[in-house]
Amino acid sequence: MEASLIVIGVLALLVIITLYKGIKIVPQGEEWVVERLGKYSRTLKPGLNLLVPYIETVRERVSTRDIILDVPQQEVITRDNAVIVTNAVAFIRVTSPRDAIYGVEDFRSAIVNLVMTTLRSIIGEMKLDDALSNREQIKVRLKDQIIDDIADWGVTVKSVEIQDISPSPSMQKAMEQQAAAERERRAVETMAEANKNAAILEAKGKLEAAKLEAQAQVALAEASAEAIHRIAGAVGERELPAMFLLGDRYLNTLDKLGQSENSKFVVYPADLQQAVKGMLGALGK
Repeated sequence: MEASLIVIGVLALLVIITLYKGIKIVPQGEEWVVERLGKYSRTLKPGLNLLVPYIETVRERVSTRDIILDVPQQEVITRDNAVIVTNAVAFIRVTSPRDAIYGVEDFRSAIVNLVMTTLRSIIGEMKLDDALSNREQIKVRLKDQIIDDIADWGVTVKSVEIQDISPSPSMQKAMEQQAAAERERRAVETMAEANKNAAILEAKGKLEAAKLEAQAQVALAEASAEAIHRIAGAVGERELPAMFLLGDRYLNTLDKLGQSENSKFVVYPADLQQAVKGMLGALGK
């Protein structure tokens, strides 16, 4: 009796295990890859599915929802030998679980490495300024170049986004130093331009002053000539008017020297009195 119970219990356990292995309920958003004796058999869709117990087994449970792959940060050298740091995120969906399992060893790792190498290649063809300012263009080129390779693995690329693209810390320091040098150069050029303009204005001022001085000298000479002409007409002499004007200017000059704080002595010519007497006598005649 006890032996019969044991046999019945073993059979019941085998039936339960068989049913467990033969009946599979696939949840929505997943597809299961089934192998029969180690070879691909079929793909189970969401819902109730039956397997041949002990012959068919579930090889892999594949999610058919959108998968987010984080592409690690990496340093990339641009065409002008600048180092930038960039990372990305890829949104993919498995459309063929069979190809995703048998087409590549690990499709997630493969896609991440493919995005990294392709991104490095694209940025390597660009200059620093273009790489920093054309993020949308990089994203489009990246998606176009990887979409065919990923399709062979039964995966569709929904989108690839560039999360960050910026100069490396050492490159940022070099750029800051370059910007500081550029600002200093512009300041020097501005100062030089200001000095040049000041020198030009000063030269123009001196030229204008020289012109005015020349005009004053001409006016003074004309006035002197007019004075000599009038005196000559009054006294009837040619030499006396010139001597009179020269003596008058000489006396004015001596008066200015006498008023100067730096002057100590004022020397009069020895024949000044005789000259004045001569002129006065000539005027009296």
